[in-house]
Amino acid sequence: MHKSIDLINERIRGGSARVVTAEEMPAIVAELGEEGALKEVDVVTTGTFGAMCSSGAFLNFGHAEPPIRMERIWLNNVEAYGGLAAVDTYIGATQQSDTLEAEYGGAHVIEDLVAGKAVELRASSRGTDCYPRRTITTDLLLENLNQAIMCNPRNAYQRYNAATNTTDRVLNTYMGTLLPGCTNITFSGAGVLNPISNDPKLRLIGSGVPIFLCGAPGMVVGEGTQHSPAGGFGTLMVTGDLKQMSRDYLRAATMSGYGVTLYVGLGVPLPVLDLDVVRATAVRDEDITVDILDYGVPSRSRPSMRKVTYAELRSGVVELNGEEVRTSSLSSFRRARGVAQELKVWVERGKIQLALPTRAIDPQKMARPMHQTAKGPRVLDIMDRSVITIGENEEIQTAAKKLLKGETNHLPVVNDKGVLVGIVTTFDVSKAVANPGKANHVRDIMKKKVVTTTADESVDIAVQKLEQHNISALPVVDQQQHVIALLTAMNLSKILGGRWLK
Repeated sequence: MHKSIDLINERIRGGSARVVTAEEMPAIVAELGEEGALKEVDVVTTGTFGAMCSSGAFLNFGHAEPPIRMERIWLNNVEAYGGLAAVDTYIGATQQSDTLEAEYGGAHVIEDLVAGKAVELRASSRGTDCYPRRTITTDLLLENLNQAIMCNPRNAYQRYNAATNTTDRVLNTYMGTLLPGCTNITFSGAGVLNPISNDPKLRLIGSGVPIFLCGAPGMVVGEGTQHSPAGGFGTLMVTGDLKQMSRDYLRAATMSGYGVTLYVGLGVPLPVLDLDVVRATAVRDEDITVDILDYGVPSRSRPSMRKVTYAELRSGVVELNGEEVRTSSLSSFRRARGVAQELKVWVERGKIQLALPTRAIDPQKMARPMHQTAKGPRVLDIMDRSVITIGENEEIQTAAKKLLKGETNHLPVVNDKGVLVGIVTTFDVSKAVANPGKANHVRDIMKKKVVTTTADESVDIAVQKLEQHNISALPVVDQQQHVIALLTAMNLSKILGGRWLK
């Protein structure tokens, strides 16, 4: 049996179409079988509601009197792109305020406009013969704009890997706050309700397909940036009229320690044409697997701790390394369900007509990493190889002499096998000398918890370690934890313009 898109639209217009949400579809297939579900169901509605950083809006303000060609543009002190035509701009969701920084950003500007609040436009220009004005400041409402078109380069991620943290400190990431020692796991995505999870071969989702976007009718433009469905990470580029959107499905947010983002509600209605569609829309949370990645590794290729299903993640607890670890979602399944339910009503009432893609999206594409013509500097390039160490059983006076003679402020401490076991600084030795009798040997005053680096590590990561731990040197160790060099603020000043000497 096969149903045409025309037949389904005819049923929608006649009010006889059977519309269900993707959450309901698995039970229907289990009860009626695939053939029965194909006869019974005409449309499956999907939905997702989560942080979609790659979002924003094109705005047209209209011409001022006298006219201005805006080159630098701010909306509520959030800078917008000035490289378009005279009075057009694009404001990105993650752009932060010049004054409030992460407390307010482009996402908040977009939400304020949708909420009916006035937004201050401030712009400057060099001035030209046809655009003589050089500055302008005015308050604008959404209704004052000629166009306000949301255009999101990357939304509706097919799935997200989960995140945990093996380090001994808190990490602030786009996957939320990750506690030390793998004591929490965060995840995102609507699983069973996700649009691409219900159409993984992208037969039904593509350019021109009508969608629900933040409470307004929208459309799929095509594949999203970083689209990688071959690995299970398909994305969509979407657009819709900001003037018709609702704050119920559009919310600004700030990820603690990371930055601004925009929560977007998005749903796609899927016509049930044949058995392949039935099978795809019968997907369950138990069928969708992701990796739990260690975000404690500052690399694009983070190691996987284990695979897990959305069902496990949504249960609230996942077993990891023999321990039960609590999980938390960064997205809202309740709001995703609300998107799918409202879209269901739209279809039933004929508010939205279904269409097949005018241009297909490649379901086999795999995103590639950045092509880098030159690697960034590594610790190897700037580290001081003439490092001086000291034994843990040596006397403090010996450490003081080495510090003076070696013109260094840091002494890595090693055991009798040459393995790093601690570090002492000029300050540690000075305190010990000032209080004689309380400590005699290096082991008595050394710091045992040593932050280290390796020769192959990126300088950017080494700098981050220094900032996070408020220290000024890192012992460079090999795989056996032998000290091979020292990286200091003086070394970093060679490539960072003296920043670490301030």
